[in-house]
Amino acid sequence: MDRRSTTPPEVRPDRRLDGKVAIVVGAGQTPGETTGNGRAASILFARHGARVLLVDRDLGAAEATAAIVRDEGGEAESMEADVLDEEACRTISETCVARFDRIDVLHYNVGIGENDAGPTSLDAADWDRIHGTNARGAFFCAKHVLPVMREQGSGCLLFVSSAAAEASTGLVAYKTSKAALNALSHGIATGNARYGIRSNIIMPGLMNTPIAIEGFSKARGISREELVAERDAHVPLAGGMGSAWDVAYAALFLASDEARFITGVALPVDGGALARRG
Repeated sequence: MDRRSTTPPEVRPDRRLDGKVAIVVGAGQTPGETTGNGRAASILFARHGARVLLVDRDLGAAEATAAIVRDEGGEAESMEADVLDEEACRTISETCVARFDRIDVLHYNVGIGENDAGPTSLDAADWDRIHGTNARGAFFCAKHVLPVMREQGSGCLLFVSSAAAEASTGLVAYKTSKAALNALSHGIATGNARYGIRSNIIMPGLMNTPIAIEGFSKARGISREELVAERDAHVPLAGGMGSAWDVAYAALFLASDEARFITGVALPVDGGALARRG
């Protein structure tokens, strides 16, 4: 699409990703009362016309997401992959091309923080595991989709980071791994712009998702309701925490041709949390 044209891009508001192929890494979710970020993005991408390859280390979770997409009339394939394994990440790219002939969007929605702590208490193995999943896995996935996108002359990479990359937190491995992810995306954006490839970051704040609520309430030994109320109270914007759909709609915009001139940005989706820094 020629950005020099004064004619707006032809994008149907109800079909923003028509004709596109998207990979969602982390497309499953942990059990819970709400929808996770990866599942919401997968469903929304498909609703807007994308054919989707849904990847998760838990194949059953990816297949559950694919079933929702297919029930709504969308086209989805699922596969199992561990992002800590570079060959598995290479296979993600190869599988997508073999099944759908191209890759328009890579949406990396993988992040962990279990056993994180402050710098004097954090175990080295947990540092390596968190950084491996949150940053190195993103590098592996990007490394193997970029040649496809370069040959196409187009593509969009999206990485789900966290407001914690810029906010104050005692969880040193999670914060630094997400900051590394932000830097990775920026480097990809500047190094691949000449190929027509865009790369952007989404930084969620406090979200009401299964991994954040059911996971943390169990770890802290408090009820789900207590944790939700506590987190809601920390969000500046009225209404409390966001949902996975807020993250998914940000991803939908950035993946679409409406964002064709946006690259190298880190977009907070946090209810104003990072705005308090000023």
